[in-house]
Amino acid sequence: MYYFLFPLTLVIYLLACTNNGNQNSDEGKQPYLIMLSLDGFRWDYTQYAFSPVLDSLAKAGVVAEALIPSFPTKTFPNHYTMATGLYPDNHGIVLNGFYADDLKSDYNKGDKSTVADGRFYTGEPIWTTAELQGTKAATLFWVGSEAEVNGVRPTISIKYNQSLPFEARIDSVFNWLSLPEVKRPHLIMWYYHEPDWTGHVKGPRSKELVVEIEKLDTFLGDFFTKMRTLPIFKQLNFIVTSDHGMGQLSVDKQVILDKIIDTVNLEYFDGWNPIWNLKVKEGKLNEVYMNLNENKHLQVWCRDSIPERLHYGTNSRIYDITVVAKPHWSIFWSWRIGSSIGAHGYDNSFKDMHTIFYAAGPAFKNNFVEAAFENIHIYPLVAEILELEPAQTDGSLSSVESMLTKQNK
Repeated sequence: MYYFLFPLTLVIYLLACTNNGNQNSDEGKQPYLIMLSLDGFRWDYTQYAFSPVLDSLAKAGVVAEALIPSFPTKTFPNHYTMATGLYPDNHGIVLNGFYADDLKSDYNKGDKSTVADGRFYTGEPIWTTAELQGTKAATLFWVGSEAEVNGVRPTISIKYNQSLPFEARIDSVFNWLSLPEVKRPHLIMWYYHEPDWTGHVKGPRSKELVVEIEKLDTFLGDFFTKMRTLPIFKQLNFIVTSDHGMGQLSVDKQVILDKIIDTVNLEYFDGWNPIWNLKVKEGKLNEVYMNLNENKHLQVWCRDSIPERLHYGTNSRIYDITVVAKPHWSIFWSWRIGSSIGAHGYDNSFKDMHTIFYAAGPAFKNNFVEAAFENIHIYPLVAEILELEPAQTDGSLSSVESMLTKQNK
């Protein structure tokens, strides 16, 4: 097997980052932060797969008991939350796709023209914070980075291309960090679309999912091997994280919405299993709400009664009613029934929605376990490491500074 080339001691060596000593000629300059998101990586996947690189990353640095995504636990809202430190209610990307009444326009993750339209994005992403303060940033497929937000784009930004091989993505990061100092980004945010796809199609407990986790761990081994060859390696801080987890579905646990509500009472609706936002016609709100609320497999809220803990409902892009399936259940329409056997988007108190957070480098403690924390705190953490003045966010450094070494508090 490939992993015979990476005994545990060698993996730890590849990941080890010291916090003192004469490191290299660039010592004393601004630190670096490289953050990778592995889409849909549930918090417990490494318990079921052989993952020596991630296991060693925990020994060499920090591992959180879990990272708690924001609601709704979907890809686009949470990647932009990690970038801005704001809940989706406050940064405007309230679902993977929605109608923005304030702009009289649709946002669709599959439509590159809307994804690159800065009008949809509010808040200040960390790459904008960096660029405004003279720190170059590079992004590879991170939500929001293709748009001009607050008049700023990252110095380097690659448009989304899912077919770009994972090896080529590693090469991109390596090449950026090999640039002359005057051109080199100190913040890099990059993305893999797995294991999300495999979790959806094969399920979070499938053999195929285990194979995918082990393959991703192999890529991480390749990545850290290349990083180790960089003269600036000992200045590099790394975060490996994700946007959400994955829940198992069953074909006998489906709610068909148009069988319990009359669609003639709806203006329009946005979402996808297991969450939908419904715009109700005038005078029909109570009827639609009552019919939905009678179903014991649904969580149903009018927008002014969504639980405060979810931080959702004040944005105009969220409609009259939000309906979310309870764990392991699906919500479909009779004309649009999905075939996936894994899903995310549920209430973020459902632990299967929780994800991973690993970190290592000179800013982080060694062999440290951090309590589970919300992903809104990643923005102030990154700002602190990069010595940036943060924008105002929903997160706080005090919630995560326990993972930092003394010189980085």
